Amino acid sequence: MEEQKSLEAIIMSSLSTLTPLQLSKLTHHFSSVYHRYHHRILSLLSSPTLFSLTLHHLNSLSLHHKSLLIGRHLLSKLAILTYFMQKNTILPPRSTTSMNLRDVDAVLLLLLLCNLRQHEPGALDAPPSCWRDILRDYMAKDILKLSNIEGSSSEVILKFIELVAKCKDFVNAMAYDGGDQGYSYGEGKEGKKLAASVAVVVALPSVEASGGENECVVCKEDMKLGRDICKLPCDHLFHWKCILPWLKKTNTCPCCRFQLPSDDVFAETQRLWDVLAKMSGAT
Repeated sequence: MEEQKSLEAIIMSSLSTLTPLQLSKLTHHFSSVYHRYHHRILSLLSSPTLFSLTLHHLNSLSLHHKSLLIGRHLLSKLAILTYFMQKNTILPPRSTTSMNLRDVDAVLLLLLLCNLRQHEPGALDAPPSCWRDILRDYMAKDILKLSNIEGSSSEVILKFIELVAKCKDFVNAMAYDGGDQGYSYGEGKEGKKLAASVAVVVALPSVEASGGENECVVCKEDMKLGRDICKLPCDHLFHWKCILPWLKKTNTCPCCRFQLPSDDVFAETQRLWDVLAKMSGAT
């Protein structure tokens, strides 16, 4: 409970740094996203065929794949907040947060089933053939909440805070899942370093060396005047031939340990959360 309050406090502190215009745009954007998902799940429950196909797809996924879908879904909400804060934060590559429509339906159905089990533990003891009707009745009770969110900016913000906090909670759960075989962020499983996202590396700017730069810390050689060199978001400069192999192994700057985005959903959640906490003054 105390940790949950701490998470929400960090989010509230982050929101307090937004200008009224930024907060208004965030509220409008998240309200639009929330309603799109809400209407999607209603459409899913109104079609026996679509519901059956989605449930079959969900059942065919491994536990890891289901966790990955939830992680990607929640990471996209965290990315929304960091985007609207406009603090020169590098967002995760789109490939890390985007999903096709079939997976969107699957994760929305999975989250709905989880919510139902949380609020009505015995409801899913019924045969799966009855689940659509059970979920439709459950969603009918949620219609009033939707109307409240339509008319209240504060309700939108509260819903957003809840989702972003769930994002961090979910990552914490994944980090410690498996006992001593925990997940170390900034690293892959079993301590393997995470490479920088290819999409992010390709977008790195090339600048011309002016002759006043220090030596490349990777090869310890001077940067020759007029030569194209790579500039990382932290403003450190490197020879392209030096930094590219480095970023294939790790997503951190050789000088300051600044983290570039990776293609790992859970590591990206931790990276953005650390950025969020720093901007909110919590660290």
